Amino acid sequence: MENKEKKLLWWLFVCLLFLLGEGREFRVGGSMGWTVPNDLNSITYNQWAESHRFHYGDSLLFVYPPEKDSVLKVNKESYNSCNTASYIKKYSDGNTVILLDRSGPFYFISGVQENCLKNESMIVVVMGERSSSNSSPSSSHASSLIRVSGFMAKFGAFLAAMLLGYAVSVYSI
Repeated sequence: MENKEKKLLWWLFVCLLFLLGEGREFRVGGSMGWTVPNDLNSITYNQWAESHRFHYGDSLLFVYPPEKDSVLKVNKESYNSCNTASYIKKYSDGNTVILLDRSGPFYFISGVQENCLKNESMIVVVMGERSSSNSSPSSSHASSLIRVSGFMAKFGAFLAAMLLGYAVSVYSI
């Protein structure tokens, strides 16, 4: 393989990483993971969440012993009452990745009610455009257009980087 072809392949790889590297993954609780806080001086999960900025497309990684715990995605009422019987989705694999696929609040509690009552619970607020609760078809259409235009902007940047990489490899700029 010629040196120019190697450069072109390198640029293709770099551009592909740029295009795919949209969201970030956050390990919930840092090195502590998803567990009952055992020290009165340790930070709560809500304090941990407040110290991060979450955006559409990011994801949360919950690490916990699956034989002893689980993660429940719940609504606000179930969060406030630690109601483990009423949940949106239950995760119990011990290495759970949850995509933050919209803006607004997400509510999580331990699947073990006793753990939830000991502050193994968290609210994550995802940054994004504001939308009213009376969302009209035109506002949801506008939201779809924003997502498409965001993709097109990334795709345009990808193409520009490809052309630049090609020019560098062909003309040794």
